[in-house]
Amino acid sequence: MLQTIHITHAQKLLTWYDRHHRELPWRVSPAAAKAGKRADPYHVWLSEVMLQQTTVQAVKPYFAKFLALWPRVTDLAAAPVEDVMAAWAGLGYYARARNLKKCAEAVAAEHDGVFPDTEEGLRALPGIGDYTSAAVSAIAFNRQSAVMDGNVERVISRLYAIDAPLPGSKPVMKAKVADLTPTDRPGDFAQAMMDLGATICTPKRPTCALCPFRDDCLAFAEHDPERFPVKAAKKEKPVRLGAVFVAVTPEGEVLLRRRIDSGLLGGMTEVPTTAWTSRIDGGTTTEHAPFPADWEASGTVTHVFTHFELRLSVFRAKTARVATIDGWWEPVTNLEAQALPTVMKKAISQAIPLAFEKSPN
Repeated sequence: MLQTIHITHAQKLLTWYDRHHRELPWRVSPAAAKAGKRADPYHVWLSEVMLQQTTVQAVKPYFAKFLALWPRVTDLAAAPVEDVMAAWAGLGYYARARNLKKCAEAVAAEHDGVFPDTEEGLRALPGIGDYTSAAVSAIAFNRQSAVMDGNVERVISRLYAIDAPLPGSKPVMKAKVADLTPTDRPGDFAQAMMDLGATICTPKRPTCALCPFRDDCLAFAEHDPERFPVKAAKKEKPVRLGAVFVAVTPEGEVLLRRRIDSGLLGGMTEVPTTAWTSRIDGGTTTEHAPFPADWEASGTVTHVFTHFELRLSVFRAKTARVATIDGWWEPVTNLEAQALPTVMKKAISQAIPLAFEKSPN
């Protein structure tokens, strides 16, 4: 009886998906799949890595950019890491970009450019965890894998009115998803669950009247779907302080340097900054400047990371080019092409308005 219920749920969802799926550049539509088209594992993997902690709309231009630069995983494997980081700049969570490069290299070197087609094989690759291995195996290879992202958590917690708070309830939720996932079209089922959470079973004001699970949803029956998923109380994010120094030559060049590969923003480009981390404050005055100059305060910028909030005091100096052993001078007109994370773009823009649109006067 229970298996029959699960099959019915899957059928309802897939019928809904066939009519209401999102058209996404990395996705093979149900009609195309029926006509024999198969998902490209490289496209699926690339999109899934990019979509972690990021919206679909933000990912679309980056996905197109990466495919234009590196059409195959072997192309990405052969690319200089600096180019990959520069192409990723602005998408955030930069460890993903470093792991993306390592994974591409492993697929090229150890698997002749062909992705493994099982969860176990995919999970053995650098940077691929439980979620990505399940998603790629289901969507690219039609394996019966239980795929669970934030959208799926919301759908499944409401469908079964799971009261236990996240993250402790994840194993229970994943077991439910595994029970629901059909042997036929598991990849479409996974994408359908994601689409349902993104378009119908939304965090606020879900459109329950249009949901294929409406008649079976326990949260809907209780008239309180927004209560789910239940989440543990969030800890207040600590605030860290630091300073950043934007040095500009009369020729319109800015001093840049490269962060060490490990740690926060590892391998990315920055303007000189103090030694702040997620755990400690950095210096906030011109005493910590990279060299003596007439540093002028240019306000502050705030950037929120996953585990802390950073407030940087911004200083600017007009200066002749100074010799430096750990950096280089880059024309302002070339800044957009550099691997600058968003927090550094904020700081530069604070000191040099329109820096990413035209050269300063």
